[in-house]
Amino acid sequence: MKRRNFISAEWLEAHLNAPDVVVLDASMQKVGQVCDTFAEYREEHIPGALYFDIDAIADTDSDLPHMLPSPVAFSSMMRRMGIGDGQTVVVYDSAGLYSAARAWWMFKAMGAEHVYVLEGGLPKWKAHGYPLASGLETRPERHFTARLNHAAVRDLDDMRRAIKEEHQIADARALARFNAEAPEPREGIRGGHMPGSVCVPFTSLLDDTCCMKPNAELEAVFREAGIDPARPVITTCGTGVTAAILALALDEIGARHVSVYDGSWTEWGGRTDTPVLS
Repeated sequence: MKRRNFISAEWLEAHLNAPDVVVLDASMQKVGQVCDTFAEYREEHIPGALYFDIDAIADTDSDLPHMLPSPVAFSSMMRRMGIGDGQTVVVYDSAGLYSAARAWWMFKAMGAEHVYVLEGGLPKWKAHGYPLASGLETRPERHFTARLNHAAVRDLDDMRRAIKEEHQIADARALARFNAEAPEPREGIRGGHMPGSVCVPFTSLLDDTCCMKPNAELEAVFREAGIDPARPVITTCGTGVTAAILALALDEIGARHVSVYDGSWTEWGGRTDTPVLS
């Protein structure tokens, strides 16, 4: 099955030394997990892969976690990393598919065209017995042009309007958090969900190996939750990371009007002037 946004470990291994291919390790710890993904990257990564630090490649003026930086800041960060215009960017993470989707979305939101997720991530690469490297990787600086696609990102005011206008909102958090039956992992955040939103746990889109399910199954998951992929969809989660998995899945099945609420539940549930249902 040919996929729009994924490349295989076999393809990457064959093109690993191509000058126009840039590989990024976008691993980050999951909510409730305690680990040092940068240390894990230094210990083992795909040869040539740069570490894409989602927490650092962010709007440092915001008190919300890893908010999308400005196009100027993103361009500067990518230039220093050695990521340039026209290159093919391949992102992966150590979980299989988790934070790599956020990195994919960030590049897409900044106008990059040739961005792909490594199917199965580092686990599948290792399962093939392909080589690993350690230490740090560097690349010479390259010019990167970021042009923000405003339609790809939603902010607090957008979400207030979206609720009034009954837009489709898909929440990637687990059902227990969506229903306020489990506490939020971040202190001071209310439980529950936005009015009109539906729960589409990101785990429902993944198979047992943390690969994205076939497209027919992805569409069925969204439709069973009440989401019509042919209509505009806003995705949300805790901090805008797993919301990108929903955005990736929707793009994979051909949805063309998908945006991510960047502040997500950390912003919405952390305020006292936003309506919350449970």
